[in-house]
Amino acid sequence: MLRKILATVGTRYVIAALNLALMLINSRVLGRHDMGVAGVVFASANVAVMLASVLCGNTIVYFMRSKRLSVVVSAAYVWALVGSGVACGTMAAVGMLPTGLGGVVFGLAVLLSLVNVHLRVLLGWDRIRAFNAVFLVQGAGLLFVLLGLYYVAGLKNLGGYMRGLFLTNLAAWAVSLVLLLRGVTRPKGGLSVKAWLRDTSEMFRYGLWSSVDNLAENLSARLNYFFLQHFGGYGSVGLLDVGTRVSESLWHVSHGVSFIAYSEITRATEAERRRLTAVRLLGPTVAVLAVAMGAVLCIPEWVYTEVLFTQEFAGIRDVITGLSVGIVAFGGNRILSHYFIGTGRVRVSAACSLVGLVLLCVAAAVLVPRWGVTGAAVASSVAYVGMLTFSIVVFLRITGTKVMELLPDPVSIVRRIRARRQG
Repeated sequence: MLRKILATVGTRYVIAALNLALMLINSRVLGRHDMGVAGVVFASANVAVMLASVLCGNTIVYFMRSKRLSVVVSAAYVWALVGSGVACGTMAAVGMLPTGLGGVVFGLAVLLSLVNVHLRVLLGWDRIRAFNAVFLVQGAGLLFVLLGLYYVAGLKNLGGYMRGLFLTNLAAWAVSLVLLLRGVTRPKGGLSVKAWLRDTSEMFRYGLWSSVDNLAENLSARLNYFFLQHFGGYGSVGLLDVGTRVSESLWHVSHGVSFIAYSEITRATEAERRRLTAVRLLGPTVAVLAVAMGAVLCIPEWVYTEVLFTQEFAGIRDVITGLSVGIVAFGGNRILSHYFIGTGRVRVSAACSLVGLVLLCVAAAVLVPRWGVTGAAVASSVAYVGMLTFSIVVFLRITGTKVMELLPDPVSIVRRIRARRQG
């Protein structure tokens, strides 16, 4: 498991380094306003992806061992279109979609959802190398595609950026489809429409709670963009988006660990092994995130405004400081959230995300009008800390775990690493 975690986290940090280079380029090519528009488009697409994840997310991993893969994947493909359409229609009705970009948001949401379908199948098969390869295409590909569009095709504008997003994710879809098809075997016997509908209905009931969880979690992370757009405009959103992306680059640690943890937990049959997987990974993950965030907070403002970005992004360090505690808390919560989902307690994870969403709305309503961009960042931290607190309390209660077990033990970690090397 350690080797898988290191490979996954390593892949994500290669992508993070390339994304940093991409942010530097975009800050000069697009500027603060267009980066704000791009941030809202991507946030809107991710909201739609969360609704599509009813059948396109972790539901796939949970059911692919008990249902036919053809049923799981075909149902996911259908719902990628339907769910994205419902989400975009709802956002348009309440005025959340950027003017004139509704079709872009819908198309991007469908494409991202289909890539997620393939990724979840690869994860369920424990094909971590293939899983990481698709992420690499998604993350690294965008930089090189945009370099071509910006400096070869001359599309140095928001339209060029949108084209790059579509081309890169289309490539990720194609690559992941090829990797998926290589592992598919032809099923024996046919399947009636009635049986397909029955299985899809069962998946939908499970996935609905998972989607509530994902949607609430995503809104907890991005709803402050829409609050800020209302009070401060796209320029303020652009500053928040850059500060958020710099801070969230640390999540590559927790995301990589949580994906592997989820795969291990869903494949384990003993409750104690599932519990220990979460316990052993939570403390070290939080510790690594805390140290990394401490290092980021030591970077002075002038590095961002004079070396990395431009003076247009003055104030980015205040954004990162406001997000700092929440970034660490949310990273830890990812481990516990995947434990709840992997053990079938999707409603617990959904309740946690709803707690975070409520806290974000209350905090943003108070802080954004007063403090602007910094208030939006602090509101996110309030939500993330509330989510982690809720998850820890529930985890301790349902598993009988002692609080001290959740704290990282450096000695035992070193011993386990040495034992693996000797073995």
